[in-house]
Amino acid sequence: MDNELKPSKIKTIRPETLEFIILYSQLKGKAFTGNAQLAEVLGFNSPSSITEIVKSRQNIDPEKLRIFKERYKDYIEGNRPAQNQENTVTRKIEEGIPMYEIIATASGVEVYNDINDSQPVGRMNFPGIEDCDFALPVWGHSMYPYLENGCWVALKVIHDKKILPGEVYYIEWGDYRMYKRLLAGDNADEVIAHSDNTTEMVGNRLKYAPFPINITDIKKLCLVKDIHKKHNH
Repeated sequence: MDNELKPSKIKTIRPETLEFIILYSQLKGKAFTGNAQLAEVLGFNSPSSITEIVKSRQNIDPEKLRIFKERYKDYIEGNRPAQNQENTVTRKIEEGIPMYEIIATASGVEVYNDINDSQPVGRMNFPGIEDCDFALPVWGHSMYPYLENGCWVALKVIHDKKILPGEVYYIEWGDYRMYKRLLAGDNADEVIAHSDNTTEMVGNRLKYAPFPINITDIKKLCLVKDIHKKHNH
């Protein structure tokens, strides 16, 4: 039951984790042959520990990163351009899209506040989100199972407000912010905000019932481009 679920703390992807992922991509096949070899070097019990860091963005122990960088120091230094002595990895970490740890609820009950008033808590930087503008977490359960409470979502701002019916969007309208699957409305100037969670009921009514929104009332429209679900181990 949803009311029995304890709220999860949003996991921030730490800079050392992003640094490891970047170095891993650069050195795999050069400094080490695969995850089994690397897991043995770093003292992990299983190669799946490496997979969890790289694929699921499970944060790495800083000591493991230190061992990794020390063991493959020559390879890492060899990847740096000779004409530039700055830390290339650090520069890459500073690139990517900003992550804002603000309340962006899927249930649509949180009062809107401008993300421009917030400071980024980190940055996302990996293949597949190059055209995205920023990332937000999800709070709430109305879009489950597509969006889980606690996952991070990479978003692309749609400036012309052109909506592809059936896609999931992050929207800011009125005094609220929410994630919804937008469907074609009965009128050309409106859309239907649909929740994927159609199992929860309050009495004989859907807890997350669909409702119409006038397109002109939408302050910000962002397409959900990538989803990074929280690690549950």
